[in-house]
Amino acid sequence: MFEVIDAGNGKIIKAWKRGVPFDDNTIEQLKKTAQLPFIFKHIAAMPDAHLGSGSTIGTVMPTLGAVCPAAVGVDIGCGMFAQHLQITKQDLLNRGLPEIRAAIEKAVPHGRTNDGGEGDRGAWHNVAQKISNTWLLNFAQEYEQICKLNPGVRHPKTAAHLGTLGTGNHFIELSEDEDERIWLVLHSGSRGLGNKIGTYFTKIAQELCDDFFISLPHRDLAYLPIGVPEFAQYRQAVQFAQRFAWSNRLAMADAVIAALGVQAVDNPVHCHHNYISWERHFGQDVMVTRKGAVRADKGMFGIIPGSMGARTYIVEGLGERESFCSCSHGAGRKMSRTRAEAEFTVADLVAATVGVECDKSVGVLDEAPGSYKSIEDVMAAQTDLVKPVVRMKQFLCVKGIGDKRERKRKS
Repeated sequence: MFEVIDAGNGKIIKAWKRGVPFDDNTIEQLKKTAQLPFIFKHIAAMPDAHLGSGSTIGTVMPTLGAVCPAAVGVDIGCGMFAQHLQITKQDLLNRGLPEIRAAIEKAVPHGRTNDGGEGDRGAWHNVAQKISNTWLLNFAQEYEQICKLNPGVRHPKTAAHLGTLGTGNHFIELSEDEDERIWLVLHSGSRGLGNKIGTYFTKIAQELCDDFFISLPHRDLAYLPIGVPEFAQYRQAVQFAQRFAWSNRLAMADAVIAALGVQAVDNPVHCHHNYISWERHFGQDVMVTRKGAVRADKGMFGIIPGSMGARTYIVEGLGERESFCSCSHGAGRKMSRTRAEAEFTVADLVAATVGVECDKSVGVLDEAPGSYKSIEDVMAAQTDLVKPVVRMKQFLCVKGIGDKRERKRKS
């Protein structure tokens, strides 16, 4: 159940926070978001909520007549994909997990080098025909239209980022559930293209609020009213980035399945958790911005991963209206990346990832399992939002390492 947090001036937050840490900075950031004049009823904070750039990660923000680009963030359309595979863990062990991980890393560009420039390991150097065709048929023409209206959103890598993992907490995993079924689970978003759109329109919103002399709880909460042309332009761009992110995950899944030489079984579970959706709640048509939250309508399936050493859950939504039919998107960080790098050692990382074939170097310390909240506590805090239908634990994990972390790994 939720707890009500008084945000002042008659505004409230409904937070699913029982048994999980919510630091003071997170609560203060939530209060500032709740002060925005176009919030519908209240904002909902999920149990994985933690301090974010612009607004709190783990926020469900329903709005009327305006949108806040920074509340979506720059990883537009980030989300999860899970697919049951027709293979046993023993088959994979017989082939060798280090060899399997190497095959996945070869099949999917991951990480970031050279500041994303020439030779970046996180982009395709020679875009495959299938990827190129997907870009040309589904995205190229609309992207040109978007860039023509807003040249500042153009990113140099488009098709070159389609079917690529990225950095940070993005991952590709092989997991085993309680029935000994094997799952491919992956987490990624809209890559550089979405980052450029989010950054550009956040700046546009800030400039417009400055021009209109609008007082904001925080500059990053600048917004676009529905009456300005930039609102429609952002709506098109954000929906475009969400479609790109969805296609990106599908392309990676195809590449991994092909690299493993296996068959997929049943329909995948696929969901966004950084996005805008147009929905009806409490009898009103509203825009719902979920930043680190999954839609959990009654009967709808979603994916909630823990850290790289913890379980992942496939869940069924219960349609709780007070959360605007939402649930958490993961375990949620309990400390910053900088603090995690300072606090944990490689030995800590090795101990926390026993039984998982993964990078265990200094470059991955900011993703150490101890830097995340307990996924079990997070799940216990939202029993009225979702019910688990599959519990699984990873035994192989691929993460992309960015420039800074790559340098640390080599040092």
